[in-house]
Amino acid sequence: MYYVYFSVLTNGKYYIGYTTDIKSRVKKHQAGSVATICKLKPRELEFFAAFRSEVKALESERYLKSSSGFAFRNKRLIDIPF
Repeated sequence: MYYVYFSVLTNGKYYIGYTTDIKSRVKKHQAGSVATICKLKPRELEFFAAFRSEVKALESERYLKSSSGFAFRNKRLIDIPF
């Protein structure tokens, strides 16, 4: 399986990623051993989706990183208080 996920960072922003082992990846993030966000450890895993196809997972990750994906995330995938 291939996973696309996003986590809330300690500064309130989101980190979007892709992996084949979601449990291991979350542990690495929380331990601070992922170079791209080692100083901004994720507070929690907010969302993940599983895919059978690596291509579909990478397409989903790319979409979530786009401006349309940001809007979709904020409207459909997270609970934003108004």
